[in-house]
Amino acid sequence: MALATGAWLMHDGSRTKNPPAPNSADALASAGPSAKPSDAPAVPPLPYSVPDRIHIPAIYVSAPLTQLGLDSNGNLQVPPDTDRDLAGWYNGGPAPGEGGASVIAGHVDTMKGPAVFYNLGSLHKGNTIEVHRKDGSTAVFTIYGIDVYRKTDFPTDKVYADTPGAELRLITCGGGFTKKTGYLGNVVVYARLTGTKQGQSPSGTKPGRKQ
Repeated sequence: MALATGAWLMHDGSRTKNPPAPNSADALASAGPSAKPSDAPAVPPLPYSVPDRIHIPAIYVSAPLTQLGLDSNGNLQVPPDTDRDLAGWYNGGPAPGEGGASVIAGHVDTMKGPAVFYNLGSLHKGNTIEVHRKDGSTAVFTIYGIDVYRKTDFPTDKVYADTPGAELRLITCGGGFTKKTGYLGNVVVYARLTGTKQGQSPSGTKPGRKQ
């Protein structure tokens, strides 16, 4: 399902440094044929189940998930900025692990400092993302590309398009910052389902953020 516009998350007007920016070598355009969704490993999609937690071992993220819908303008809602460790799943699309592209958004920072997806830009192809679901299963995704888009060029159809297998998109703010306009764009992480776990929570992840 495609949204009418991209998702622009909140920024912290008092911050003093930029969050990590993705490496150009990790962009979809530089990833080669292996980055095509059609080349995803043959891991069967999971049945629907609401996700409740996301783990990203490489950047020490272990965060609860809330549910997000659309606002009155058809834009993706953002998680409340009262909890810097909270991310949100777009419940109008597939659940993580289901067939299609599921979407999880999180703040890069808030007025209180770095937030759950502050270090998203430091991820690389091959890093894994684990999403725990309420049925006790964990969907394991492997990143195959990270891109940065200006707000005016956000590729809604590409990010939210249906995919033949189970995929995941992580979205946060990025692409430079000015005090007048805030963040100029969005960082988008592309990942595909490469494994599943049953009856256990994701392991090997330290709680909290790496800063």
